[in-house]
Amino acid sequence: MRPLTAGKRPDSDPGEDNRKASGLRQRVCVFLGSSLGRRESYARAASALGHLLAARDLGLVYGGGNIGLMGVLASATLEAGGEVIGVIPDALMGREVSGKPIEDLGATRLEIVDSMHTRKARMAELSDYFIALPGGYGTLEELLEVITWAQLGFHRKPIGLLNVEQFFDPLLMLFDHSLEEAFIREECRKLVLDDSDPSRLIDRLMMASPPAGEGWVTSKASL
Repeated sequence: MRPLTAGKRPDSDPGEDNRKASGLRQRVCVFLGSSLGRRESYARAASALGHLLAARDLGLVYGGGNIGLMGVLASATLEAGGEVIGVIPDALMGREVSGKPIEDLGATRLEIVDSMHTRKARMAELSDYFIALPGGYGTLEELLEVITWAQLGFHRKPIGLLNVEQFFDPLLMLFDHSLEEAFIREECRKLVLDDSDPSRLIDRLMMASPPAGEGWVTSKASL
């Protein structure tokens, strides 16, 4: 298992646009639950995604916890030889990890930040794509924020839902209803891709990826 390096944001990370232009490893930011959920299929999907990311040489960026689906995904990625970067607020250390030292996960790199806002902005900055798996309020809040950023033109990074057991069907129905009621524009509804197959979802995200250097449209500081 690779060593964990804890601390604040490293100055050496080149950022997603520079990494993409240089042909370096791309990364996927994954939002998902800190609980396992009711169905075993959720954990199986998280594990499968972790192995797939490693097999396709895609780094994982996630919220840094080692319990629930978060822990399953990170552990699977590490076991398959992949890169795992966790970003966690200092205030959640010992809470999201259920009282266990975060070092138990052995993430490639752990970044401890000062707030939830910083966490989300940093996860977005480190990543080239976003995927959401089943989760609760936190997962949905993170997902909807990056969708909103895309709608406002802050970024052009593809966003996908891994729709395990049709978990996101009610949310997709709400999106469609908002479109019908003229609260969401057609082009903005298309910002969110969904698929039940992780490999196919990643293929679709990559097809929707903007050219190198165009992931961020406005200043990251505006986030």
